[in-house]
Parts: sequence; structure tokens; C-alpha cells
Amino acid sequence: MATRDPRIDAYIDRAAPFAQPILRHLRAILHEACPGVEETLKWSMPHFMHQGMLCRMAAFKAHCAFGFWKASLIVDRAGGPALGAMGEFGRITRIEDLPPARVLGGYVKQAVRLNEQQVAKPAQKRAPARVVVPPALRTALAGNPAAGKVFRKFTPAQRREYTKWIAEAKGAETRARRVATAVEWIAEGKQHNWKYKK
Repeated sequence: MATRDPRIDAYIDRAAPFAQPILRHLRAILHEACPGVEETLKWSMPHFMHQGMLCRMAAFKAHCAFGFWKASLIVDRAGGPALGAMGEFGRITRIEDLPPARVLGGYVKQAVRLNEQQVAKPAQKRAPARVVVPPALRTALAGNPAAGKVFRKFTPAQRREYTKWIAEAKGAETRARRVATAVEWIAEGKQHNWKYKK
């Protein structure tokens, strides 16, 4: 049984005048495509649930946003609108910025099927954090080609252990001592915590 949350009514009523018809339009499509949809507020935004999260909508000062929880399995972004906003449909300033109601309803039904089949949300791929090598270590590695070669072959995590250890040094003397030790160990192919590895 569908549930309407009065907090969503209040959210829509507080939205800018341009946003109110957009939010009401989206809400109506959701209830039509999924008669059992449940409404709630999460992160101060309207969310719609059916055996898990389906989608969310939001109103901002100059635009609205709408997006699916498992968007990469539902909406084909190829050749789609420029994003520039949270969600898959870019900055929505009028109902015409959205796909036709029939298409949106189809997306909602697809989201419902995914939840009913317990399909997990795909993990987002994160780019590994860039390792910033302290200048003192960079200079020392340049002066020791063997150590430099080994260091470049280390994984980002292994390089990060050394760079963090050196960067955390409080004084110049401690930093210089750590750089000298690091270059010696690296030339021998040792990871920073080599003493604790089996």
C-alpha cells in the first residue's frame, strides 16, 4: 500500500514556485508506476522506497534534481542531457526538461524490478588517491637510481606508506633521518613496514 508522507507535502510547499509543479509531477509518476511506493525524507530530501531505495528528488534555488538509486542500471546516459546537477537528468527548471511521463514511468518500473530481484547497487569505482612524494624523498630517490626504480615499482599503497611516514616528521632532522632510512630500505626492496611482514 502506498504511503504519502506529510513531510513531502511540506517540502513541496516550501519549494520555489517554479519547482512545485515539477516535484508534484515526479511524485505523481512515481505513485502511478509503483502503486506501493513509500515516501520518506532522507538527508533532508524526498526519497521513494519499494523494497529498498528507488529514487530521490530535490529542489534548489534555481533548479530541481531527480535521480535513481541504481541509475547506472536504469538510465542510459550516452547522448543524454548534460548533467551539471545531482541525478541523471541535469538541472531541471521545468517539466519539459524531463523525459516524457511514459519514459520516466518505465524507469521507475525498472527500478522496482531491480529492487524486487534484490539486485545490488553497483559499486562506484574510485580513482586511487594520488601519492604526493615529499620533495626531500624525491631528491634522494633521484640520487639513488636503484632505489628510484624500486620505488616506482611499488604499489600506490606501498609508496604512500613511505611518503606518509616522511611527511609526518615534525622536525628537519627527523625528516632527513627518515629519508635516508627510506632510501636505504627501498634500495633493498623493502616496504616501509617490512619488519612486521611475515
